[in-house]
Amino acid sequence: MHINKFLLKGMFGLPFGNSSGSESIDLSVSLLAIIIAIIVIIFNIKAPARIRSYALLMGIIVGWIAYVLIFGSESAGQKSSFEVYLFPLGTPVWNTGVIITAVLAGLLNTANTFGALKGTDNMYDTETTKKQYRSSFTITGIFAGLAGVFGLVPYAPFVSSIGFLKQTGILKRLPFILGGFMFFLMGVIPPVGHFFATIPLSIGSAVLFVAYLQLLNSSWDFFRDVQFNTLNVYRAAIPLFVGIIIMTLPASAFESIPSSIRPVVSSGLLVGIILSLILENVFPWDRIGEESSKKALHQGQKS
Repeated sequence: MHINKFLLKGMFGLPFGNSSGSESIDLSVSLLAIIIAIIVIIFNIKAPARIRSYALLMGIIVGWIAYVLIFGSESAGQKSSFEVYLFPLGTPVWNTGVIITAVLAGLLNTANTFGALKGTDNMYDTETTKKQYRSSFTITGIFAGLAGVFGLVPYAPFVSSIGFLKQTGILKRLPFILGGFMFFLMGVIPPVGHFFATIPLSIGSAVLFVAYLQLLNSSWDFFRDVQFNTLNVYRAAIPLFVGIIIMTLPASAFESIPSSIRPVVSSGLLVGIILSLILENVFPWDRIGEESSKKALHQGQKS
């Protein structure tokens, strides 16, 4: 939901972060983005399986062309040459709130890695080994450390990747290696990166929104492994509802909270994951669920 919030803001032409002006939906941009999303969804449902794999790519291309014809090309900012800077975001300083947030964000990233690997077991008809988990965590940690030094977005497996895998049906390793190499070229050749940076945010958000819809199917796959009842439903309901409520609160609502913990408490995603981890490790939900089911069955037999 946290990701979909930003995708919807991108589709509707709403500014990100703290905006000095009033936020209002850009109707013309929103209409085009919604039309592109609907076209991609219909294409996924109606098109043959071979062509369906390219629905996202065709949605970006068609939407990009339509946006340029209607609104003109978006500017990607000033072109830059290939230069490397250490700590471009500023000299490292001690900030307790940021450190706590970074540690918990790392914990969140761990959950994403676990979910991304576990969620592909059914696709590849195999079970992820402990060695593969350790290798993934090691690689992710190294890239996260290097990203902080160079001020870049770190590499990390995300659960959202499952949506792309199911959407495209591409499960072989070679396409992802080629894709990674192409991203590398975008980074070292500024004109190439500058060109792709002109993709309209509304079009990219619309296409990504369709891809993220597949995550609902993945979540149902996980929930099928749990037998919910009136007692153990709290293991999922509490983190879900608390996280959603925090996401809907304005930033001003957290000004009374100490700055050292404010970044954590104000993040519905982090709070939801923390509550999930606490509830899963404190209460024996599986045993509670089994005892509740047996008790209900016993009462039913008596009646």
